[in-house]
Amino acid sequence: MASKKVCIIGSGNWGSAIAKIVGSKAAQLAHFDPKVTMWVFEEDVGGRKLTEIINTQHENVKYLPGHKLPPNVVAVPDVVQAAAAADILIFVVPHQFIGKICNQLKGHLKADAIGLSLIKGVDEGPSGLKLISDVIAECLGIPMSVLMGANIASEVAEEKFCETTIGCKDMAHGQLLKDLMQTPNFRITVVQEVDTVEICGALKNIVAIGAGFCDGLGFGDNTKAAVIRLGLMEMIAFAKIFCRGPVSSATFLESCGVADLITTCYGGRNRKVAEAFARTGKPIEQLEKEMLNGQKLQGPQTARELHSIIKQKGLLQKFPLFMAVYRICYENLPVTEFIHCLRNHPEHM
Repeated sequence: MASKKVCIIGSGNWGSAIAKIVGSKAAQLAHFDPKVTMWVFEEDVGGRKLTEIINTQHENVKYLPGHKLPPNVVAVPDVVQAAAAADILIFVVPHQFIGKICNQLKGHLKADAIGLSLIKGVDEGPSGLKLISDVIAECLGIPMSVLMGANIASEVAEEKFCETTIGCKDMAHGQLLKDLMQTPNFRITVVQEVDTVEICGALKNIVAIGAGFCDGLGFGDNTKAAVIRLGLMEMIAFAKIFCRGPVSSATFLESCGVADLITTCYGGRNRKVAEAFARTGKPIEQLEKEMLNGQKLQGPQTARELHSIIKQKGLLQKFPLFMAVYRICYENLPVTEFIHCLRNHPEHM
């Protein structure tokens, strides 16, 4: 079997943490090419190009400082050049940029390449919900799998024990991806409910915004637990309406489901910025700039996309938590109204 070439599309903190794992695994295993390319959006950092710093110091000093990347991970500023020879493409960029990147890659990939999306978010298509993996698959014509889980990037980079979930219809592809990424401290379960796995990864960021509002308003652990539970119930309800194929509660018990929801509602950037929003009243965009060092928030934008999808279907009453987050972020609903929106939740009827 020819050795498989791997390309990572994206180099933020999560992309760089994954590059650390993928680079070291590709160097160890004969069925992967040891050279891993990583597309890096070129930036000037302290008067030097970010790609040059990564390729000489083997560290992404902007997005994952303090962690060495394996020397076989090579930063490339041109996305087409980075991906051209790849058999496996790992997509890990903010979801608002994926359309533009796919348009650049179209027609430049190997015919039998496969993709893995680590992108958390959904897109709004003409007939409602569109999963990011579908956006990529339709544009590039490659089979797509997804990886979602309770995986805060800095902890993964520090090699602290965690789990993750790969959603993959083709179990041979699933096994190949598991070989490439599983380590003693990064344990992977492969399941076939791809849509459910991906929807969990997108929707938990909205719930985390709600959890951050709770923290900023000074509510306690009981309240936050209620927000997490109601958020989970809305995630399950949404998946049952919008997923193709079966939706089993077992998938919500994987790392991509309840575990990712908990970790994002206690850690994670969405919770942190939402807490600051509730405490300071500063606009979300301003806090994103002040607090995230160039990273992007996914929760508010996902809530906005969901709002228009749910509104089309006439189901706004069914998702009061998601809609409260949307209205606070985009329609000037006072953040103090957040809990009031949940008091008459359908789960309590």
